[in-house]
Amino acid sequence: MLADGIEFEKSKEKSTGGEISERDSLSRELSPVNSTENTLYGGIAAHLNIPKDWPPLATEGPFKYYFWTLPSQIDRDLDAVATQPSVFDDPEQAKLSQPIPEYENLHRFDPLARWTWREEKTIIRKMDLRIMLWCSVMFMALQLDRGNISQAVAGDMLTDLKFSTNVYNNGNTIFKVCFLICEVPSQLISKKLGPDVWIPIQMISWSIVAFSQHWLNGPASFYITRGLIGAWEGGFIADICLYLSYFYTAAELPLRLAYFWAALTCSDIISAFLGFGILHMNGTGGKEGWRWLFLIEGCITCVVGIFSFLILPPSPTKTASWFRGRNGWFNAREETVIVNRVLRDDPSKGDMHNRQALNFKMLKRSLLDYDLWPIYIIGLVFGMSSSPVSTYLTLTLRSIGFTTLQSTLMVLPYQVAHLVFLLAITYIAQRLDERSLIGVVAQVWIVACLIPLRTFTAETSRWAKYAVTIVLLSSPSTHAIQVGWTSRNSNSVRTRTLSAAMYNMFCQLSGIITSYVYRADDKPLYHRGNSVLIGLGCMSIAVYLLVKIYYISRNRYRDRIWNAMTEEEQNHYKFNTVDEGSARLDFRFAH
Repeated sequence: MLADGIEFEKSKEKSTGGEISERDSLSRELSPVNSTENTLYGGIAAHLNIPKDWPPLATEGPFKYYFWTLPSQIDRDLDAVATQPSVFDDPEQAKLSQPIPEYENLHRFDPLARWTWREEKTIIRKMDLRIMLWCSVMFMALQLDRGNISQAVAGDMLTDLKFSTNVYNNGNTIFKVCFLICEVPSQLISKKLGPDVWIPIQMISWSIVAFSQHWLNGPASFYITRGLIGAWEGGFIADICLYLSYFYTAAELPLRLAYFWAALTCSDIISAFLGFGILHMNGTGGKEGWRWLFLIEGCITCVVGIFSFLILPPSPTKTASWFRGRNGWFNAREETVIVNRVLRDDPSKGDMHNRQALNFKMLKRSLLDYDLWPIYIIGLVFGMSSSPVSTYLTLTLRSIGFTTLQSTLMVLPYQVAHLVFLLAITYIAQRLDERSLIGVVAQVWIVACLIPLRTFTAETSRWAKYAVTIVLLSSPSTHAIQVGWTSRNSNSVRTRTLSAAMYNMFCQLSGIITSYVYRADDKPLYHRGNSVLIGLGCMSIAVYLLVKIYYISRNRYRDRIWNAMTEEEQNHYKFNTVDEGSARLDFRFAH
C-alpha cells in the first residue's frame, strides 16, 4: 500500500517552469508485486502489454466522489494506488494516444505516474473549491440577467411600457434566436482565445446591456437589448462545459454539471428575494421598481465578470498569477495527478492545445458527426413540455389573483424542490450508468401534471392550480446528465468543443418553438396550450426510448465488426485507421 504523500518523481516547482526530472524507483516503493501480476478490476488490463517492471495500478475502479461524501464513507484503503489502467500502460498502444507536442500540459504528462486515493480525493476537493465553485458563481450571474425578465413582468413592466403578451413573446424569441445563432461562433472564439479569457469578456459585455434595460422606453429598445443579451450569452454554457473538461474525468463531469445547474436554481432563489426587495424601490428617483432591478442586478454581473478575469486559470498547470498567487493553486505533484488522471480517462483531451483554433475542416467534421445528433434531438424536445409553464409562471399567478410581491416569492417552493430533484436524479443516473430511461421518468412526471392542468376550470381553486403547477416545475431536470452525455460520446476535443454548443442550440430552438404555445386568446387557463404540451411530453418519451435503441444498435453493430477481426487486424486498425473520435470502431456509445 502507498503511504500518504509518497513522491513518485522529483519535480521542480511550477513557478520555475521546470519539467519533471529524475524518477525514483517506483516499482520498489509502491509494491513488491509488479503491475502485470495485479488483479485489475473487470480484467480491464487483459489486453494491455504492460511491462513487468512498471509500477502497479489500481485494483478497484474509480471512486465516485460526491460533495456530501465523508472520509468514513470511502470503503477502501486511502493509501492504495488510485491510478486507473489506460492505453498509456501499453507502450505499443500508447503511441496512438500520445498528447500532441503543443499540448499545454505536456510537461506533466507521465505514463508512470502513480497516486493514492487519499491524494486524488484531496485534489478533487481542491478543484471543486477553486474551479467548480467559481464556475457556479458565474452561472448564477448568467441566470440573474437572463431570468430577471420574469420578475420585471411581475413588477408591471408590461403595463408600464404598454406591452402586450405578444410583445413579451417576441422579446423572448429574439433572445433565444440570438442566443442560438451565437453558440457556435462563441465556441470558435473560445477555442482560439481560451475560455478563461472569452468567458469574462462575455460576462462584462452582456452585463452592460443588461443594466442598460433600466432605460427601456418601447418595443424597439426591448427587442434590441434582449437580442444583445442573447448574443453575448450564447456559447457561455458550452464554454464552461469545455473548460471543466480540462479538470474533471467523464465520470465526474455530469455531477459537477448538476451542481452547475443547481447554481442556476440557487440564483433563481436569491434573485426572488432580491427582486422582492428591489421591486419595493418602486418610485425611487421617479423610476419603476423593475428598472432598478435591471440596473442593480446588471452591475452585480459586471463585478463577477471582472473578477473572472482574475480567477480563471488557463489550465491545471498555469494557475500562477499575481492574483492567484506566485506559486499558483497546485504544486508540481498535484498538477501531475490532475493531468494524468484526465488523460488516462480520455486520451483525446491531449490532441489539441487549449488555445488552438478549429479550422473549417474540423468544424465540418464535427457538425457532420451524425452519431451525436440523437442527443441533440433530445435537447430539442425534452424541455418543450414544461418551458411555457415556467416562462409564464409569474404572469399566470398574477392572472389567477395573486399580487406582484406574492408572485415574486411564490416561485421559491418549486425552485427549492427542483434543486433537490436535480441533484437526486443526476446522482441516480451516475450510480446506474443510465441516461435515456432517466429522461423518460422526468417526462412522465411532467405529463402526469399537465393532464390535471388541462382539466382545470375557472371555478377550480387557485391554490389547486398553483400546487399542480409547482409540482410540475419541480420535475427533475436531465439537462446536466445530457450535457455530460454529449461530452462522453464526443470522444475528441475537436468534437467536444462544438457538441456542447450544438446541444445547447437545440435547447434554445426548443424554446423558440414553444414560445407561442401559450397565446393571449387562450389565457388564463391555456387549455389549448396544455393539450399541445401533453402531446409534446409524450413525443419526448418516445424520443428517449428511440435514442436508447439507436445507441444499443450502434454498439452491437460495432461489436460484430470488431469481434470478427483477428487480433492482428484489430491492432492494424488501431495504428492505421483514419477514423477519429466517436467514429472509431473501438469506441462504444453511452446511453
